[in-house]
Amino acid sequence: MADARLNFKEMCAKFDVTPRTLRYYEYIELLKPEKDGRSRFYAARELARMKLIMRGRRFGFSLEEIRQWLEMYEPGSAENQMEVWLENAERQLVELKKQRDELDGTIAELERLKDETAKNIA
Repeated sequence: MADARLNFKEMCAKFDVTPRTLRYYEYIELLKPEKDGRSRFYAARELARMKLIMRGRRFGFSLEEIRQWLEMYEPGSAENQMEVWLENAERQLVELKKQRDELDGTIAELERLKDETAKNIA
């Protein structure tokens, strides 16, 4: 099972992405599947990279930031790449916390208006 490979369709299904998205990740060289004619196969390395890509997207990182993140895992990766990633992570954490605070405020306001309206009806 360690050297199991997924084909293109299986890769899309496993990560719940469209074929267009997967082809785009290949086009911008975030993924480099093995090719056999027109068929593509994704081995353990590409599966791990795709997990990191999906995690980075969930965290709100740009594809270029994800590319830098993936480079940290390449042989000979420089320590400064890790430092850049840490800076990006800190910046993204600040942004996500700001969005959460704004969302919490919006939810509180909506709940207040809902409660006021319910009182007016009663």
